Order: sequence, then C-alpha cells, then structure tokens
Amino acid sequence: MKSTSLSAKLGGLRSLGLAAGLLRRAVLGQLGQLRHGHLVVLEDGERLSFGAPDSSLQAEIQVLDPGVWELVAVKGSIGSGEAYIHGYWTSPDLTAVIRLFVANIEVLDGMERGFARLGRPLLQALHWFNRNTRTGSRRNIAAHYDLGNDLFQQFLDPTMMYSAAQFSGPQDSLEAAQLYKLERICRKLDLKPGDHLLEIGSGWGSMAIHAAQRHGCRVTTTTLSREQYEYCRRRIEALGLEDRITLLLQDYRDLEGRYDKLVSIEMIEAVGHRFLPTYFRQCARLLKDDGVMLLQAITIRDQRYEQARRSVDFIQRYIFPGGALPSVHKLLDVMTHHSDLNLLHLEDFGDHYARTLRLWHENLRQARNRLEQLGYDEYFYRLWEFYFCYCEGGFIERGIGTAQLLLAKPGARPQALLGRFDA
Repeated sequence: MKSTSLSAKLGGLRSLGLAAGLLRRAVLGQLGQLRHGHLVVLEDGERLSFGAPDSSLQAEIQVLDPGVWELVAVKGSIGSGEAYIHGYWTSPDLTAVIRLFVANIEVLDGMERGFARLGRPLLQALHWFNRNTRTGSRRNIAAHYDLGNDLFQQFLDPTMMYSAAQFSGPQDSLEAAQLYKLERICRKLDLKPGDHLLEIGSGWGSMAIHAAQRHGCRVTTTTLSREQYEYCRRRIEALGLEDRITLLLQDYRDLEGRYDKLVSIEMIEAVGHRFLPTYFRQCARLLKDDGVMLLQAITIRDQRYEQARRSVDFIQRYIFPGGALPSVHKLLDVMTHHSDLNLLHLEDFGDHYARTLRLWHENLRQARNRLEQLGYDEYFYRLWEFYFCYCEGGFIERGIGTAQLLLAKPGARPQALLGRFDA
C-alpha cells in the first residue's frame, strides 16, 4: 500500500486521559527555556513569545488542534512530528522551527526527559526489531526504497541521485550539482580505465553509469532494493553497458572478490551501530592491497553520538527503520580498530545537503497533485514534508553533516591531489 495512514498509528494517543492543561503548561514551560532564536506560538487568538525577539532566527507555530500538546509532552520530538503530520500544527517556515530547536538542543533534551521518557522503552523495543541483520536489512531497505520508483522520480533530478549534491556555484541546478559531485568522487578515487570499481549501495545507478561511461572502468554495484535493482537493470541495458557494469542484488556482507577502488555513497547510515566493525572489515577485505575507498556519509556531531545511539528519533521511527548516523570520530575509531584502512582526506559539505533538501522539498511541493494521483495520500505528503525540513534544519544548524572520506589501504600510493579534485 503506497499511502501511509498515520491515523491508525496515531489513533488512541489523544485518549490517554492525561490533563490537557497540565501537558500544555509542561511544554510551554520548556519553551520558556529557549535562548537562541525567537519562537511565536499562535493559538485561538493568543500570541505567545519565547526566546530573543531581536534574533535573526525567527520561527512561528500555529496550533490548529490542542492535541499537539499531548503528543509533544508524551512523545517529545517524535510527537511533534506526528502532530504536524496529523495536522495539529503548521508553520509558514517549517525549517525555521526545526532550526530553532536544533539551536536549543538542551530544550529538546528537557522535553525528552519529561513525560516523553515514559515511552522511551517501548520505542527502543520497537527499534530493536529493526536491527540490520541480513534479513532485517532487506526489510528496512524495502520499507523506504521500495515505496515506488514513481515516488522518487517526483522530487529527484534526472540523475536520480538520492544523496547530497555538491554545488560548484549558486547558479548550479540540482542535476548539475549531482553530476559535479559524481565527477569529484571519480577524481578523488583517481579512476582509470583499468580499474575495477565496487559500489556498495547502487541507488538508481548513476554512480556506476558515470564511472563506466566517463572513466572507462569496470563496475560491480550492489543494492538490496528490488525496485532500485530493476530500475538500474533497465538503465544499464538501455545504455548498452552490460559489459562494463555488473549489477547485484546482494548484501554487502556476502560480496566476494578483490577490487581496485570502492565507493559507498550514503549507504553506511543503513549499516547500524552494531555492524560498523563488520562493514569496515568487509570493505578492507574486498580492496586490493593498494586499493582506495571513497565513503560519503551523513554524520552526527561527535558530542551527540552516544546520546543519539541510545535514542530513537523521528527519522528512525517513520522514514528509515534501522537507520543510524555515525559521527566522524566513530567512523575513524571503528575503521582504525577493525581494518587496515587509513584516512587520506576528509571533506564536509553539510551546507550543500541543506540546499539539496530544499530543492527536493520544492520538487515535492510541485508534485503534490501528481502524488495524490499515484496513491500517496495527504498523510504521506505531510510526513515527507516534515522529513525534508527536519533534515534541512539539522544541516543548516550543523547538528548533522555530510562528509566524504577518502580511505586507503597501506599499499596505496594515490596520485590524485587536492587541487585535482574539482570537476
């Protein structure tokens, strides 16, 4: 079923019997702790102001249903997302609201320590069932990426890249920025016609196709998504690249062979904390002794990693079951202790991801009627709208980032230098 009926998931939450006034006062009390930015809450003709009115960061929430207070009080940040999806509140600038709470993360933490802590064991238990075993990984990937290629075509650019673009300048279109990113990756890897490149996480095939067409190398690429696999297969056949690209529907843990280069673009978030050592051991094993690897990863701030590891957030609950963001320090620590790879170069461009998400959101908004025709209902649209703004706000405020790590085996003598990375 394409539509996401959150009515069933949210049903019963307003019948908990807790005093609505008490819950509202508890949430407003936390909002009174805001120090960065300025928040205006509008409800039934009342205007409440929190934070610094003269701040450059201005956010506004319009309460449409008092059920918002119960959800936020009882379920914290997840509840705020559910309340938005259910239409209990809205905002003229949803990203600004997210930014404000990221900038005041201690206030968000305070909400999580309130009534919301009572539901934490249940959330963690539910999330435990999403752990990324071989069976679990297939189920988790299918839950998101097999929603339908038609959906992703509505907001992605023609490259169908579902990861941070890199913009060479303010004039770049999303498609141009994605192609620029792909070329920079190839140059960082110093791809040559004689190379055999392994890609872990095919997406919809653009990385493999770009490397094969522009750099003449052989590519083996793998995905766990049946929808992505079929889409990639058709693209590869249409371009006559069957002799250059081998497409697999296979878990990274089951891959065999030895490769000159390895690339993995925003797949590691689906590995899970528990399996990071397995991931790096396998990558090192699959690379030749002089091999080089490019890893693009969404990361969380090092200082927030441990708390995030023990928590379940909105994205894990409703968007990416089994998802887990590593920090840069965690990646390097696991890589150091569980592989012979070492870091050659690191580039963070989280601000580019914020721009990417803003363009995806714009495309989603323009495709709203088309989505309804395809069977994606209003709840689904509001869910994905919240998802895009939730992430955009996190990147703008640097609560999360995205990084490209160039990693190398001990025998590697990479020729590519920083000045040669630009496409």
